[in-house]
Amino acid sequence: MNPLAQHPSRPDAGAAGVVSAAPAGPCSVVIFGAAGDLTKRLLEPALFNLANTGLVPEHFGLLGADIADLDARGWTASLRAMLESFVGDPEAEDQIGRVNDAAWERLTAHADYVQGDFTRDEFYETLKSRLEAIETSQGTGGNRLFYLAVADRFFAPIVEHLGKAGLLAEGESGEGPWRRIVIEKPFGHDLASAKALNRRLLDVVAERQIYRIDHFLGKETVQNIMALRFGNGLFDPLWNRDRIDHVQITVAETVGVEGRAKFYEQAGALRDMVPNHVFQLVAMVAMEPPVGVRAEAIRDKKLELFSAIRTVRPEDAVRGQYDAGEVSGRRARAYREEPGVAADSNTETYVALRLAIDNWRWAGVPFYLRTGKHLSERMTEIAIRFRKQPLAPFKGASIDDLPPNWLVLRIQPDEGIAIEFEVKRPGQTMQLAPAQMQFRYRDRFDPEPNVGYETLLYDCMTGDQTLFQRADMVEETWRVVGEVLDDWSGRPAAGFPNYRSFSAGPEEAERLLSDDDPTRRWRPVALDPAEDGS
Repeated sequence: MNPLAQHPSRPDAGAAGVVSAAPAGPCSVVIFGAAGDLTKRLLEPALFNLANTGLVPEHFGLLGADIADLDARGWTASLRAMLESFVGDPEAEDQIGRVNDAAWERLTAHADYVQGDFTRDEFYETLKSRLEAIETSQGTGGNRLFYLAVADRFFAPIVEHLGKAGLLAEGESGEGPWRRIVIEKPFGHDLASAKALNRRLLDVVAERQIYRIDHFLGKETVQNIMALRFGNGLFDPLWNRDRIDHVQITVAETVGVEGRAKFYEQAGALRDMVPNHVFQLVAMVAMEPPVGVRAEAIRDKKLELFSAIRTVRPEDAVRGQYDAGEVSGRRARAYREEPGVAADSNTETYVALRLAIDNWRWAGVPFYLRTGKHLSERMTEIAIRFRKQPLAPFKGASIDDLPPNWLVLRIQPDEGIAIEFEVKRPGQTMQLAPAQMQFRYRDRFDPEPNVGYETLLYDCMTGDQTLFQRADMVEETWRVVGEVLDDWSGRPAAGFPNYRSFSAGPEEAERLLSDDDPTRRWRPVALDPAEDGS
């Protein structure tokens, strides 16, 4: 759904002056990787939440496809068991109070499952037969959404097989039944592989049929960045190089590789997080106002922004790898001690970058990005530091003594917005004290079950590509980090591991800020956004 429009399942939907979303039109959803972790933890719970709020179409089909030896009954039972496990679990992906039987029945009553090998032609003949049976019985009109919740090596082969089987054909102008493909990350491993994947996909389908998904953009607080910027006249005059000193974007995780060593050894923190999740946050903060709310108008502005980012030089990047550590009873082993990780691995679990944007709004304003595993807190935030006043007109005070003002956008876990500024301390003398104004989502809106995929899946079914990347956008983000990837692949990391688990990351990351200005430093990786940084 367009982020400037009403969210499909807002808690105040239906109230006076608020427009509720309508259910999506008839369609079938085919999930490749149906027995996998992503489907169980995120996709099926998101579909259930949509069904629970009345947004799954009345004429709906669900077809699972995987190599796992299951039938329809066994598959849906495994999904139901996972959903039931979320009930009452504060650590679960989906915060639900109970499983609504009526919603579950609407979602799975006519579900089917196809077992087989994705690389064989005969698998797709069976898939086609089962899908057409669902379409006939459910009256979906032939509209098809294929979700590729599989390893990235299968993306192109699956699409090519679907095309060969005649399952993706649309009218030349998109008339008639629609056929769409949802592709998870990683979309390529560098610029060359991303271009090659785009070529293979576009040989089979049109760009309008491809939905390159990034679950970060399904988060309410990420979409709220656009609402904050473009829905409030208060901020626009401040949103430029004249008033902003620099921007810090932090995506910190307390978890390690969590059994994903095989994938992570090939990817690393930069490939895994930066060209997708982190750059989407950069785009939301830095893009120019779109000329309208059409998907292409917004995506064009994101592409302009990515094109304006200079290719990052190796000296503007810092990498790290976590060592063992302990804090508050939590213990963690070093990355090189994780199962499946090489004893001399040079894979980075932390990356920090300094970005320069060559356009009128941001020239001279550095963007500092960092993301890593086994850090001290789980948090994602965008912190915008404003320039200091030219002088301090208070007796005995200098401008260097005054803390900077910050606008902090907290994406997770304590979603909200904070403004940090100075006020007069009560008393007979003019003394300043730091203060904070804060908005928390939990204080204003009732919580709702949400795993971050609900909006995105709804958009796929309704044909809104606003929150999805185009081929040209993907290629630009890989271009930005290409030199760093090349440098790191040709040069072993020195001093790994170089940060303790549950710390703030490698000390060298501070250099990216202090080289530009000795007074700059990273904000603390902490849950309290009031903790001061410089």
